[in-house]
Amino acid sequence: MPGVAEVLRSDVLDVAPRLLGAHLAHAGVTLRITEVEAYAGSADPGSHAFRGRTPRTEVMFGRAGLLYVYFTYGMHFCANVVTGPEGSASAVLLRAGEVVDGHATAAERRPGVRARDLARGPARLTRTLALGREQNGLDLLDPATDGRLVLADPPDPAVVATGPRVGVSGAGGDGAAFPWRFWLAGEPTVSPYRAAVARRRPASGRG
Repeated sequence: MPGVAEVLRSDVLDVAPRLLGAHLAHAGVTLRITEVEAYAGSADPGSHAFRGRTPRTEVMFGRAGLLYVYFTYGMHFCANVVTGPEGSASAVLLRAGEVVDGHATAAERRPGVRARDLARGPARLTRTLALGREQNGLDLLDPATDGRLVLADPPDPAVVATGPRVGVSGAGGDGAAFPWRFWLAGEPTVSPYRAAVARRRPASGRG
Protein backbone atom coordinates (compact mmCIF):
# COMPACT_ATOMS: atom_id res chain seq x y z
CA MET A 1 0.00 0.00 0.00
CA PRO A 2 1.37 3.50 -0.80
CA GLY A 3 2.67 5.55 2.10
CA VAL A 4 0.62 8.41 3.53
CA ALA A 5 2.79 11.08 1.89
CA GLU A 6 2.46 9.44 -1.51
CA VAL A 7 -1.33 9.22 -1.19
CA LEU A 8 -1.65 12.85 -0.12
CA ARG A 9 0.42 14.07 -3.06
CA SER A 10 -2.21 12.71 -5.47
CA ASP A 11 -5.04 14.69 -7.05
CA VAL A 12 -7.37 16.13 -4.41
CA LEU A 13 -10.39 14.29 -5.85
CA ASP A 14 -8.56 11.01 -5.34
CA VAL A 15 -7.29 11.95 -1.89
CA ALA A 16 -10.62 13.16 -0.45
CA PRO A 17 -12.50 9.81 -0.46
CA ARG A 18 -9.27 8.07 0.50
CA LEU A 19 -9.30 9.98 3.81
CA LEU A 20 -12.63 8.46 4.80
CA GLY A 21 -11.94 6.00 7.61
CA ALA A 22 -8.50 7.46 8.29
CA HIS A 23 -7.59 8.34 11.88
CA LEU A 24 -6.58 11.85 12.88
CA ALA A 25 -5.14 12.38 16.36
CA HIS A 26 -4.37 15.60 18.21
CA ALA A 27 -4.18 16.70 21.85
CA GLY A 28 -5.37 13.42 23.35
CA VAL A 29 -8.29 12.68 21.01
CA THR A 30 -8.40 10.46 17.92
CA LEU A 31 -11.13 10.66 15.27
CA ARG A 32 -12.11 8.34 12.46
CA ILE A 33 -12.85 10.68 9.54
CA THR A 34 -16.35 10.17 8.13
CA GLU A 35 -16.99 13.23 5.93
CA VAL A 36 -14.77 15.51 3.81
CA GLU A 37 -14.88 18.06 1.00
CA ALA A 38 -12.33 18.56 -1.79
CA TYR A 39 -11.07 22.01 -2.84
CA ALA A 40 -8.87 22.28 -5.94
CA GLY A 41 -7.04 25.58 -5.51
CA SER A 42 -6.77 27.75 -8.63
CA ALA A 43 -9.06 25.39 -10.59
CA ASP A 44 -11.88 25.74 -8.07
CA PRO A 45 -13.93 28.95 -7.55
CA GLY A 46 -15.03 27.60 -4.16
CA SER A 47 -11.47 27.50 -2.84
CA HIS A 48 -9.73 30.16 -0.76
CA ALA A 49 -6.77 29.82 -3.14
CA PHE A 50 -8.77 30.39 -6.35
CA ARG A 51 -7.32 33.89 -6.84
CA GLY A 52 -3.80 33.02 -5.82
CA ARG A 53 -1.48 33.10 -2.85
CA THR A 54 -2.23 35.35 0.12
CA PRO A 55 -0.90 35.47 3.70
CA ARG A 56 -4.03 33.55 4.76
CA THR A 57 -3.61 30.78 2.18
CA GLU A 58 0.18 30.44 2.30
CA VAL A 59 0.00 27.04 4.04
CA MET A 60 -2.19 25.67 1.24
CA PHE A 61 0.70 26.11 -1.20
CA GLY A 62 2.98 24.00 0.97
CA ARG A 63 3.70 20.29 0.90
CA ALA A 64 1.07 17.61 1.25
CA GLY A 65 0.27 16.65 4.84
CA LEU A 66 0.28 20.13 6.33
CA LEU A 67 -2.81 21.28 8.22
CA TYR A 68 -4.51 24.45 6.94
CA VAL A 69 -6.64 25.94 9.73
CA TYR A 70 -8.74 29.06 9.20
CA PHE A 71 -11.19 31.13 11.23
CA THR A 72 -14.67 31.64 9.81
CA TYR A 73 -17.84 33.60 10.64
CA GLY A 74 -15.95 35.27 13.48
CA MET A 75 -16.36 32.30 15.79
CA HIS A 76 -15.24 28.92 14.36
CA PHE A 77 -12.10 27.19 13.13
CA CYS A 78 -12.08 24.72 10.23
CA ALA A 79 -9.25 22.32 9.38
CA ASN A 80 -8.02 21.07 6.01
CA VAL A 81 -5.35 18.58 4.98
CA VAL A 82 -3.12 20.03 2.24
CA THR A 83 -2.84 17.68 -0.76
CA GLY A 84 -1.28 17.41 -4.20
CA PRO A 85 2.16 18.57 -5.33
CA GLU A 86 3.70 21.53 -3.52
CA GLY A 87 2.37 24.77 -4.99
CA SER A 88 -0.99 23.38 -6.13
CA ALA A 89 -2.90 24.75 -3.10
CA SER A 90 -5.43 21.92 -3.08
CA ALA A 91 -6.82 20.74 0.25
CA VAL A 92 -9.44 18.51 1.86
CA LEU A 93 -11.78 20.05 4.43
CA LEU A 94 -12.42 17.75 7.38
CA ARG A 95 -16.17 17.95 7.90
CA ALA A 96 -16.95 15.21 10.43
CA GLY A 97 -15.58 12.29 12.38
CA GLU A 98 -16.25 9.68 15.05
CA VAL A 99 -14.28 9.78 18.32
CA VAL A 100 -12.48 6.45 18.64
CA ASP A 101 -10.01 7.33 21.42
CA GLY A 102 -9.89 10.00 24.11
CA HIS A 103 -13.64 9.97 24.73
CA ALA A 104 -13.36 11.56 28.18
CA THR A 105 -11.20 14.41 26.87
CA ALA A 106 -13.59 14.99 23.95
CA ALA A 107 -16.54 15.09 26.36
CA GLU A 108 -14.76 17.67 28.53
CA ARG A 109 -14.28 19.90 25.50
CA ARG A 110 -17.91 19.53 24.43
CA PRO A 111 -19.87 18.80 27.64
CA GLY A 112 -23.42 17.49 27.41
CA VAL A 113 -23.09 16.53 23.74
CA ARG A 114 -24.10 13.12 22.39
CA ALA A 115 -21.22 10.93 21.22
CA ARG A 116 -22.30 11.09 17.58
CA ASP A 117 -22.34 14.92 17.67
CA LEU A 118 -18.90 15.49 19.20
CA ALA A 119 -17.27 16.05 15.79
CA ARG A 120 -20.34 16.20 13.54
CA GLY A 121 -19.48 19.28 11.48
CA PRO A 122 -16.20 21.10 10.77
CA ALA A 123 -16.36 23.54 13.71
CA ARG A 124 -17.25 20.78 16.16
CA LEU A 125 -14.43 18.64 14.78
CA THR A 126 -11.79 21.31 15.41
CA ARG A 127 -13.09 21.97 18.91
CA THR A 128 -13.05 18.27 19.78
CA LEU A 129 -9.48 17.92 18.52
CA ALA A 130 -8.39 21.28 20.06
CA LEU A 131 -7.32 22.64 16.67
CA GLY A 132 -7.01 26.40 16.32
CA ARG A 133 -4.88 29.15 14.85
CA GLU A 134 -1.74 27.77 16.52
CA GLN A 135 -2.08 24.52 14.57
CA ASN A 136 -2.14 26.21 11.16
CA GLY A 137 0.81 24.68 9.31
CA LEU A 138 1.09 21.65 11.62
CA ASP A 139 2.81 18.76 9.81
CA LEU A 140 0.58 15.70 10.21
CA LEU A 141 3.30 13.44 8.80
CA ASP A 142 5.98 14.46 11.32
CA PRO A 143 6.06 11.98 14.23
CA ALA A 144 7.61 14.69 16.43
CA THR A 145 4.45 16.85 16.33
CA ASP A 146 1.26 16.51 18.38
CA GLY A 147 -0.84 15.73 15.35
CA ARG A 148 -0.92 12.54 13.34
CA LEU A 149 -2.82 11.26 10.32
CA VAL A 150 -2.98 7.48 9.82
CA LEU A 151 -4.63 6.06 6.73
CA ALA A 152 -6.86 3.00 6.89
CA ASP A 153 -7.54 0.63 4.01
CA PRO A 154 -9.32 2.40 1.14
CA PRO A 155 -13.08 2.48 1.81
CA ASP A 156 -15.38 0.28 -0.24
CA PRO A 157 -16.62 2.52 -3.09
CA ALA A 158 -20.10 1.14 -2.44
CA VAL A 159 -20.27 2.96 0.90
CA VAL A 160 -18.82 6.29 -0.28
CA ALA A 161 -21.57 8.82 -1.07
CA THR A 162 -20.98 12.07 -2.96
CA GLY A 163 -22.83 15.34 -3.38
CA PRO A 164 -22.49 19.14 -3.48
CA ARG A 165 -20.35 20.87 -0.91
CA VAL A 166 -22.05 22.50 2.07
CA GLY A 167 -22.76 26.23 2.08
CA VAL A 168 -20.58 27.11 -0.92
CA SER A 169 -22.36 29.62 -3.17
CA GLY A 170 -21.74 30.71 -6.76
CA ALA A 171 -20.03 28.49 -9.30
CA GLY A 172 -18.13 26.70 -6.56
CA GLY A 173 -21.39 25.51 -5.04
CA ASP A 174 -22.87 24.06 -8.23
CA GLY A 175 -23.63 20.48 -7.22
CA ALA A 176 -23.61 19.23 -10.82
CA ALA A 177 -20.18 20.70 -11.55
CA PHE A 178 -18.67 20.26 -8.08
CA PRO A 179 -20.09 17.16 -6.34
CA TRP A 180 -16.97 17.18 -4.18
CA ARG A 181 -18.37 16.31 -0.77
CA PHE A 182 -17.65 12.70 0.20
CA TRP A 183 -19.01 10.78 3.17
CA LEU A 184 -19.55 7.28 4.52
CA ALA A 185 -23.14 6.37 3.71
CA GLY A 186 -25.26 5.53 6.75
CA GLU A 187 -22.67 6.92 9.18
CA PRO A 188 -24.49 8.78 12.02
CA THR A 189 -21.64 11.23 12.61
CA VAL A 190 -21.96 12.78 9.12
CA SER A 191 -23.21 16.38 9.25
CA PRO A 192 -26.56 17.42 7.73
CA TYR A 193 -26.47 19.01 4.28
CA ARG A 194 -27.27 22.72 4.04
CA ALA A 195 -27.39 24.53 0.74
CA ALA A 196 -25.67 27.88 0.33
CA VAL A 197 -27.65 30.98 1.33
CA ALA A 198 -27.97 33.56 -1.43
CA ARG A 199 -26.04 36.74 -0.67
CA ARG A 200 -25.40 40.01 -2.48
CA ARG A 201 -21.69 39.32 -2.35
CA PRO A 202 -20.33 35.81 -3.08
CA ALA A 203 -19.48 33.84 0.04
CA SER A 204 -15.81 33.11 0.53
CA GLY A 205 -14.55 29.70 -0.39
CA ARG A 206 -13.19 27.00 1.83
CA GLY A 207 -10.02 25.00 1.78
